[in-house]
Amino acid sequence: MSEWRPIYTDPAEIEAKSFETIACEMGPRDFDAMTDLVVRRVIHATADFDYADNLCFSPDAVAWGVEALRGGAEVVTDTTMVAAGINKRVLTSLGGAVHTFIADADVAEEARRRGATRSAVSMEKAARLTGPLVYAIGNAPTALVRIHELLCAGEMPMPELVIGVPVGFVNVVESKELIMTSASRHIVARGRKGGSTVAAAIVNALLYMAVSHA
Repeated sequence: MSEWRPIYTDPAEIEAKSFETIACEMGPRDFDAMTDLVVRRVIHATADFDYADNLCFSPDAVAWGVEALRGGAEVVTDTTMVAAGINKRVLTSLGGAVHTFIADADVAEEARRRGATRSAVSMEKAARLTGPLVYAIGNAPTALVRIHELLCAGEMPMPELVIGVPVGFVNVVESKELIMTSASRHIVARGRKGGSTVAAAIVNALLYMAVSHA
C-alpha cells in the first residue's frame, strides 16, 4: 500500500479548499450573504452540516453584530475556552476586548454562598459593565437563563447581540428558547448542539466581516 501524503500543507490553501468543499456539500441555501458566512464558518470549525439548519438568527442579527464589533463592542464569554478561540488580534484592532469572569474569586464565592452556578453569577458581574457588549455563550445554559432573567427584570443593559450556543442535555434546549423569545438580537443553535468552538467561530465570523467590510 502506497504511503498517504497530504495534498495541501499551506494553511491558507487548506482553509480555501475547506470552504470550497463546504460550498459544494452544503448546496444552495436561502441565506443572505452575511448570514451565509457565519454558517459556513461554524461548519468549517465543526465539520457538522447540521448547523446549516439549526442556527437561528433574529432579524438583522449578523449585520448588527458586525457593526457593533466594528464600533469597538466588547465580548463577554461564559468560559475561558470560548475566549481562547476568539481572534483577539482582530478584536483588539477594532478597539474591543474579551471578558470572562467564570474563574474570578468573587464569582466563585458568591455562587457558593447562594448555591448558584458560577456561570449565572458571572453574567451578573458582566451586567455591571458599561458600553456595547456582545455575549458569546458556548457552554453554560444557566448563563443564558440568567441573561434572560436580568433583561426581563431591567437589571441589565440590552446587549448588542447574544450568541446562545451551549451544548448538552440538561436545560440546554429550554435556555436557548428563552433567548429566542426575548427582545435581544440573537444567534442561537437550536437543539442540543453547540459548544465553545461554535461560539468562538460565530464571533470570529463577525470579526472578519467587520474588518473586511470596513
